[in-house]
Amino acid sequence: MRDVAQRIESAATTTTDRDRALDALRALAILGVVLGHWLVTALVADSGTVHGASPLRDLPELVPATWLFQTLAVFFLVGGVVGARSHATARARGESYGRWLRARTVRLLRPTAVLLAVWAAVAVALLASGTDQDTVRALGKLVWSPLWFVVVLMGLTAATPLVARLHPLWPFAVVLVVDLYRFGLDAPTALASVNVAAGWLVPYCLGAAWARGELCGRRTGWTLLLGGAAATAALVRWGGYPASMVGVPGTEISNLDPPTLAVVTFGLAQCGAALLLLGPLRRMLRRPVLWAGVAVLNLSAMTVFLWHQTAMIAVTALGLTAPTPLPGLHTPPDHPGWVLARLAWLPVFAVALALCRAAFHGYERRRPRGESLVVRAERPRRTAAGGV
Repeated sequence: MRDVAQRIESAATTTTDRDRALDALRALAILGVVLGHWLVTALVADSGTVHGASPLRDLPELVPATWLFQTLAVFFLVGGVVGARSHATARARGESYGRWLRARTVRLLRPTAVLLAVWAAVAVALLASGTDQDTVRALGKLVWSPLWFVVVLMGLTAATPLVARLHPLWPFAVVLVVDLYRFGLDAPTALASVNVAAGWLVPYCLGAAWARGELCGRRTGWTLLLGGAAATAALVRWGGYPASMVGVPGTEISNLDPPTLAVVTFGLAQCGAALLLLGPLRRMLRRPVLWAGVAVLNLSAMTVFLWHQTAMIAVTALGLTAPTPLPGLHTPPDHPGWVLARLAWLPVFAVALALCRAAFHGYERRRPRGESLVVRAERPRRTAAGGV
């Protein structure tokens, strides 16, 4: 805790070379994913078995919530900025590609390995105690299914030297062609997996362009926002794409698994909105209290992402000790009352997540003393001392 406090104090008192708005965008993306999962994921207790369910299946009026909370494109946009700038910094210092990549990947792999180890032990304990396999499988799926994000981010990070100057239109064109073959010519399903890399490479390349100073100005932001929103609306209205920006159980097409052209154009709109938010965010984050909150969340970014589903599962499991199923926690998400009840549970999930953070934050990336907590505002430059 003392180390965390020192880092926050250091970040709060050094403002000349840091772009706080980028950290705020990353924090907003994290919160979007966490709240989105908590709102559209349910664990239903039925005859001694717990299984997963989604309110999106029976409550289509919740679809607009997926437009607000599906913030993955912002994750990859910021990832592109950070990856491009950190690689440029490493090159300026004469650091090898291998050393740079190890430093980046260890920060992702170490906390992920801890999560998998803990849940392997939990799964063994549950099975040994007589818990049925369907329940263990449903719980495990909630935990490991979001880990695709870590795999994709690692892949894009490793490819940063190759893609840092790649124009976003190239991966966008790949997504377009794959979707044309997939939906228009009934191509093999395996072809769609190409979009897992190409779809998220679009915002990642936009972030790299941002790092080079090529993605700036409100005109660019408005172009991405309005163009992306119009294209997404057209694809949903006339192209047959689902309106939900996440998968809905029972539907034939998921916009997210793998990414479709609709989710990519939606991501472009999100990237445009992120550019337009930079000015207001920078002004807001001059307030120490707001910046402290953003700094704390960025210090715990991977921990929050990895453990937020575990927090929900823990609260749900504890609630099973109640004599009757608790609304919004164990009941089927098939009526508006469930949504209201679930909203009341969100603060409880947040407390459980805070406990998970306290327990596992130590496994998150450890920065050398004096290293920046946040993203630098300008491209790295070699100083007389050889640093940045």
